[in-house]
Amino acid sequence: MTARTFVQTGRKIVAIGRNFSEHAKELGNAVPTAPFFFLKPTSSYVASPGKIEIPQGCVVHHEVELGVVIGKTGRNISAASALDHVAGYALALDLTARNLQDEAKKKGLPWSAAKGFDTFTPVGPFIPADQIPDPHNVRLWIEVAGQIKQNGITDAMIFQIPQLIEHVSRIMTLEEGDLLLTGTPKGVGPVQPGDNVVAGLEYQGKELSRIEFEAIKRD
Repeated sequence: MTARTFVQTGRKIVAIGRNFSEHAKELGNAVPTAPFFFLKPTSSYVASPGKIEIPQGCVVHHEVELGVVIGKTGRNISAASALDHVAGYALALDLTARNLQDEAKKKGLPWSAAKGFDTFTPVGPFIPADQIPDPHNVRLWIEVAGQIKQNGITDAMIFQIPQLIEHVSRIMTLEEGDLLLTGTPKGVGPVQPGDNVVAGLEYQGKELSRIEFEAIKRD
């Protein structure tokens, strides 16, 4: 099944920006009035347990996110039927070279370089959709070097998952195995070489996923 093997077989990563208002505010950004997204290469995947590479000269920030794994290909998907296209979920990090992103934003340039380095999408295993009946009641947390940095609930999303699927699929076909990253709660911050990074996903008090990575210098 392609959805279960999304890391190996998925064709794209679609990442939603600023979908938690407190995160938008902490970076000095306006809260969006409509969803917007960017693409990440599938070569940025790294499975847990693994190593996160910190490129020289980059200020790399963690962003913990709920990933939605598409199970049925579609375009122009309505919000009402959107969850029928979801096979499951995955805990993921959207790592960002924040200094490169800030430079790109000032110049009106794309974020591809800031978001697309190898190992910049650490990810956990596939979680079948029936284990998370309500994806807007998921707790996400991340610990860096022994300190909790982000701890939020997906009910704080500005645009819920059906709206996101509807919006993206009006522009591009969502294919089986694609991963939709749904945004991050407040508390983003740096990851340094030598840091141990641990993140978790909980539903109704039960931990469904825990991922762990060691941050190292990129050769």
